[in-house]
Amino acid sequence: MFTFEQFLGFIAVMTVVTIGFWLMIFLMGILPYWIGGALQENFKNKREEKKNKQLNK
Repeated sequence: MFTFEQFLGFIAVMTVVTIGFWLMIFLMGILPYWIGGALQENFKNKREEKKNKQLNK
């Protein structure tokens, strides 16, 4: 039916596919949180700079 080398190849391919699947799930969960936090921090910094600029005038 299958040789041992084919079995090892199948296991290797399935390992790579599984790692890729879980990496995709992980990144889909983390990236929006990361991007949202970065945008929020930029917004806070710009608002703070604007306040400091108005106070220094």
